[in-house]
Amino acid sequence: MTDARFFGYGSLVNGATHSYPDLRPATLPGWRRVWRHTDVSKTAFLTAVPVAGAVIDGAIARVPGGDWAALDQREAGYDRIAVQIAGTPVAVYSIAEGRHGLPDAPRHILLSYVDVVAQGFLRWFGEDGLARFFDTTDGWDAPIVDDRALPLYPRHQRLNPADTTLIDRHLARVTAR
Repeated sequence: MTDARFFGYGSLVNGATHSYPDLRPATLPGWRRVWRHTDVSKTAFLTAVPVAGAVIDGAIARVPGGDWAALDQREAGYDRIAVQIAGTPVAVYSIAEGRHGLPDAPRHILLSYVDVVAQGFLRWFGEDGLARFFDTTDGWDAPIVDDRALPLYPRHQRLNPADTTLIDRHLARVTAR
């Protein structure tokens, strides 16, 4: 029996945040990342949505025995959607517009979460891939909370100074648009 697989496009790209086996880089055609604001969280969710002609980088990993319970719990608030990557069935977690209610005000983005995601992209795809992560994600106009000193994101990771500088440079580039 072949294990089920998922495509991660956010924190799941960073293997330090989970123990799913055989994590490897991949791309998902026809999708784009977006920061989603809902009334179910005080922070914005990073999600992927279908967009014709778009392509996003990410990573695929196995879900041993097709046991989705832990991953579904981690991705609570998202729908698990079946897609194909190069003929391989995988699942992608997505929050469709309208799935949750709209908040009274835009939700903030945790910098500790951006750091985790960016660190994963930097490790798998290098500096060019890190730039693509920022460029293929919409919604950078949301308020960003600098929680690096006291991270609020539960799976936060340490960054080395060079990675911090690089991430900050890209973040300044996309938020200045």
